[in-house]
Amino acid sequence: MEKIVQFNDVQIMTESFGDPKNPCLLLIMGSASSLLWWDEALCQMFVEKGFFVIRYDNRDTGVSTCYPVGRPAYDFETLSDDAMHILDAYQIDKAVIFGMSMGAMLGQMIVHRHPERVKALVLYAGMYFGEGAEALPVFSDEVKAFFDHYGDYQPEGFRAQVDYAFKQWQATHQSERQYDLDSVYRMIEKDVERATDYNAKLNHAFAKVSTDVLSKPETIQVPTLILHGTLDNVIPIIHGEYLAKMIPYARFVKLEGAGHELHPDDYATIVQETGYLLD
Repeated sequence: MEKIVQFNDVQIMTESFGDPKNPCLLLIMGSASSLLWWDEALCQMFVEKGFFVIRYDNRDTGVSTCYPVGRPAYDFETLSDDAMHILDAYQIDKAVIFGMSMGAMLGQMIVHRHPERVKALVLYAGMYFGEGAEALPVFSDEVKAFFDHYGDYQPEGFRAQVDYAFKQWQATHQSERQYDLDSVYRMIEKDVERATDYNAKLNHAFAKVSTDVLSKPETIQVPTLILHGTLDNVIPIIHGEYLAKMIPYARFVKLEGAGHELHPDDYATIVQETGYLLD
């Protein structure tokens, strides 16, 4: 069921699945990606596991509030606080926060800024920002080459936007998993068609982190599940390893052969491991 959450001058598009009486699983997607990239089939599997599931469009994606490219009216701390407005709108006191990539960064912020609202934390393809992070690798050469000029180019027109997004998808989805590329392309078409301003997603490249809230993962005090693909070419698995080492109550699950992706081949494992947080 769709629901627009409004506060101040912001609107966030959300969609929920399952029984609101069940424990809430709040899904936070990665950079430049709308709620559509939380596959509805995966959401339904979480429902069958016993969760009430909410997915949503971060600002500058989908039909949530958008800003002129290069001028996002928020920092990442603000994006993390958006999640609290969503929980308030659904009258939810605590949730399991599940963040993918940038969403995993926001999840780490949330547990520091609003620990009373977090039942447990799932960090999928998350980046480590603690002591020694500056020495860790990020981005393969191919990914780096694509993103070096990512914020400078604004494709004009539907087909150009779809084609550019498909190139991004190809750069960041390098793994042993198999895809129907025609289906991926159609999914991107749906994403572009749905968006209020598809180019606004570039603003996630301009947003800043304004505090040091990410620097002490060792202070996270909630049960934490860390999921990371062994072939991730965007945020290498060593980041997951460091997070698992530093967060006191962390469980680390390697997804062999997976990259920076949520692939149907891994859904069963993702759901099963997340389900343990209900115990």
